[in-house]
Amino acid sequence: MTDIMQSRKKLQQAMNIAPAISGGIEDLLGRSANGMTFVAGRKLGKQMTESAKKTTDIHEALEETRRVLVDNHCLWHFEPFKPSSQSELVKQTDKGLEVMLVFRDCMIRQSLFRYGHPQEGSLCFMMYGFFSGALENIMGKKTELQIVHSGENACLKRLTIEN
Repeated sequence: MTDIMQSRKKLQQAMNIAPAISGGIEDLLGRSANGMTFVAGRKLGKQMTESAKKTTDIHEALEETRRVLVDNHCLWHFEPFKPSSQSELVKQTDKGLEVMLVFRDCMIRQSLFRYGHPQEGSLCFMMYGFFSGALENIMGKKTELQIVHSGENACLKRLTIEN
């Protein structure tokens, strides 16, 4: 087994407890569990990117976020996605710049499936918080990550960088 496969197996074993904790928090706190995990993820994103390269370019910011994740052994593989209805990868909206991201290999989704817990709950909100905090540090602007589709093989999310 390769080193990356061994590391992944260890990480997956450690992540198996996360959906159990998430399920308990959601049962206890209800919808406010999402807000609590968002704030925790945002704090983590800010901490992990304190020394990250600052940029206002969305492509560079996404690459810097990816580098920070890899450096911290986090397996959240994502890539920009251009819908066929768009002429450009990044589009300007009334709210700000918008780019679609596909998460094909997500440690949270895999843990949720393994545990049998539904997607779009508090663990997913932790990831939104992480990206919000990380990109706010890197770009100096507020961001929002929203689910467009969550599925077995990939999730599609809309990242908005506010004007």
